[in-house]
Amino acid sequence: MTKINLGVLVSGSGTNLQSIIDSIEADKLDATIRVVISNVPGVRSLERAKKHNIPAVVINHEKYAAREEFDREVVAVLKTHRVDLVIMAGFMRILTSPLLKAFPLKIMNIHPALLPSFQGLHVQEKALNYGVKFSGCTVHFVDEGVDTGPIIIQAVVPVYDDDTAQMLQQRILKEEHRIYPQAIQLYAEGRLEVTGRKVHIKDTPPMKTSSLHNPPLEKF
Repeated sequence: MTKINLGVLVSGSGTNLQSIIDSIEADKLDATIRVVISNVPGVRSLERAKKHNIPAVVINHEKYAAREEFDREVVAVLKTHRVDLVIMAGFMRILTSPLLKAFPLKIMNIHPALLPSFQGLHVQEKALNYGVKFSGCTVHFVDEGVDTGPIIIQAVVPVYDDDTAQMLQQRILKEEHRIYPQAIQLYAEGRLEVTGRKVHIKDTPPMKTSSLHNPPLEKF
């Protein structure tokens, strides 16, 4: 299978970047990371890229007067590195038209909640305050909204009565590291078809679980 070329956008520590790197090096993911782009200098993601001999570029957003100017520079770097699919891995920027038009339905993001619930920031706190019994994470294609693009894959985790936001975050993060490489591999295999808001996945095995309950059912 031909490997797809990835461009990874980062802003922080890069644990999802690392999970993608690890999946590639374990031959589980048919992809090559052509470039890592950070909008913040000195973040750990850049160290991770250097450690694995991946080209890394810093495009400091503070040097650009408008978001569109910044995104045009990002596009130029992605095009230079012949990127097929753009991966947002903790990239704390809202994308604008130049980038979205350059890579239509070719930008993925991962969000630490079960979209469309709890969009935006501080989502673990929002979930706990709302009192949900399940939370999770979502890989989706990026559109012009904030966490509104077509959903590719989701993972569900239980929310416990004694959870803190950090505890819930760590439980979700483990699932992020599993489903993000999976979503990218599905794209690499040409198995994703987008119709309106729905992402259809070809040749998907049947679900083994018909339902989830938290707390577990006792007499019913």
